[in-house]
Amino acid sequence: MTVESPQESVTDDRNVIFLDIDNTLYSASSKISQAMGERIHAYFLSLGLERNRATELHHKYYTEYGLALRGLVRHHEIDPLDFDKKCDGSLPLENMIKPDPDLRKLLQDIDRSNARVWALTNAYKTHAYRVLQILGVDDLIEGVIYCDYADPKFSCKPEPQFYLDAMSKAGVEDPKRCFFIDDSRNNVAAAVKLGWGRCVHFCEAGLETVEGGKTRQIGADGKDALPEATVIGRLEELRTVWNDVFKKSTDESLTQM
Repeated sequence: MTVESPQESVTDDRNVIFLDIDNTLYSASSKISQAMGERIHAYFLSLGLERNRATELHHKYYTEYGLALRGLVRHHEIDPLDFDKKCDGSLPLENMIKPDPDLRKLLQDIDRSNARVWALTNAYKTHAYRVLQILGVDDLIEGVIYCDYADPKFSCKPEPQFYLDAMSKAGVEDPKRCFFIDDSRNNVAAAVKLGWGRCVHFCEAGLETVEGGKTRQIGADGKDALPEATVIGRLEELRTVWNDVFKKSTDESLTQM
C-alpha cells in the first residue's frame, strides 16, 4: 500500500472520504472489469496452466486474497509490474470511459472545510491516475492510496492493514471520521469491521461485472446488501447519505437561518 499526495500528510480533524476507483467512480456498464478479466485469464494461461486450471486459480486467488495478483505473486513468483503492464496497462481506457462532468460537480460540492477526499484502490498507481485523469477529477483528489506492486509484500483490500495504513497516510486517527464507498461487498465489510463510520456499498443492481474471472449480475443473488452499510446505485445519492459533508445550497442555508 502506497500513497502519493501533493504534500506531507499530517493529522487533521476533518473527515476523510475514501473513494474506491474501479467500478465505483465509473459504471460497470463500461465493461472494464470484463476486459480486465480476459487479460488476467490470458496471463494465467501464459504461465503454462491448462485453461480450466487457470480459471479455477483465477477465482480462487481473487476470493482468498481480494486480488488475483496476490495469489500469483505468492504461489507463482511472477513479476507484479509485468502483470500490471500486460493487464491494467494494456486496457484501452480512453475508449471505455470519458470525462464525467457530473462526477466532477459531485466532488466539487464536497465542503473541504469539513472533509478531505482521497482515493483508495487495489490498482497500481499508473492505472489509478490514468482513470482519474480520464474522468477529469484527478485535481480534486488530495491523495491516492494504491497497491505498490513494486513491493512483493504489498497489502490490498480487504486486508485490515491496508485500511489502517490508509488512515495513517491520510492523517486521520478516529475511524469514525472515515467515509468509504466501494463496489465490493467484502471491501466495505472490512471497513465496517474496523469501525469506519460512514460506509457505503455502491451496487449497480442489474448490471454485469466480473469478479475473479467469473461474470455475475450485480445484486442478482441478494447477498450484496450489507446491514451495517448504506447501499446506493447512483453516486448522486451520496448527497443524501453524506449530506453533512456537502456544501449547502443557498436555499438550504436560508431555511436554517
